[in-house]
Amino acid sequence: MDLAKVDQIVESYGADKAAVLAVLQDIQAAYNYLPREAIDRVARLLELPLGQISAQATFFSSFSLTPRGEHIVTVCMGTACHVRGAPRVLAELEREFEITDGETTPDGKFTIETVNCVGACALGPLVIVDGNYHGNIDTAEVSTLVSAYR
Repeated sequence: MDLAKVDQIVESYGADKAAVLAVLQDIQAAYNYLPREAIDRVARLLELPLGQISAQATFFSSFSLTPRGEHIVTVCMGTACHVRGAPRVLAELEREFEITDGETTPDGKFTIETVNCVGACALGPLVIVDGNYHGNIDTAEVSTLVSAYR
């Protein structure tokens, strides 16, 4: 694995130990997950215990330690979205991609994940693809939505 990006990210923060969370966020943005090799490199470059970096990487649910797809498809399962049909939308996405929540398609293009609430209750059910909000989605629109990202 080429860790040049990790080196650049750490250098961009001046190798400041206090910036470890920002460094991890930037690494996740660059690789779409936190590779083990990257975590090891951050610990070494910032001269921090590997356990400290790993603890932060595993504590925050926004970090993923497993490779994720090129496109992250997030389904809000908050109360408003749930009662408006989010479970059916999730089931349709799982059928469309032939994977379940938390999995990545074999081609590495899509990962499905659920969240408890994103605070956009008026838009429910809500699907977020790569940070783009798609509100009031119903099962009939899932195929069209997916096609736009294929």
